[in-house]
Amino acid sequence: MSVLFGLVALVGLLCVRDLVLCVGAMQRLVEQAEQPAGADRDPASCLARGGRVHPFRTVTTEGIPLDREQLLDDTAVAFFLPGCTRCRERLPGFLEYARGLPGGRRQALAVVVGAEEAAAAYAARLAPVARVVVEERGGPVSRAFAVIRFPSVLRVARDTSGALVATADDPAPGHAGAPASRAA
Repeated sequence: MSVLFGLVALVGLLCVRDLVLCVGAMQRLVEQAEQPAGADRDPASCLARGGRVHPFRTVTTEGIPLDREQLLDDTAVAFFLPGCTRCRERLPGFLEYARGLPGGRRQALAVVVGAEEAAAAYAARLAPVARVVVEERGGPVSRAFAVIRFPSVLRVARDTSGALVATADDPAPGHAGAPASRAA
């Protein structure tokens, strides 16, 4: 009987170990899905440099309607996902960058993707330096910018025809290829 009890205990321990390994592997896969494909370039948006931003209509957290035509030249647009490790790491750099923009809050747009409860902390940190939009995955602003990974930070401007296009991947400090900080 004691041999049977020992075998059952051993099988139970092996099952617990396998469960822990599976949970760890799933967490790693989720983190990798949120990570960029390369260390030097963050392909967070399908929108290539020079690509047009599609029309969108949304409302900021302050209840102010916002659409593509209201974005100023050289606007920084950032997309964050609560619970994303890289988003947490990159948020301070974006906050620093946005504080230094000459147009202030009107020249920065932050989109927090997720349920309002989960997005509240991000929205509160971003509100002093940017107009903030909270939307679910696949929301109108995310679709307009073709966001596929988080975080995603782009700079946009009007081209000669007046269309809003992407001009840079991630202008925020601390990112490869980012311009020097423009803080005053």
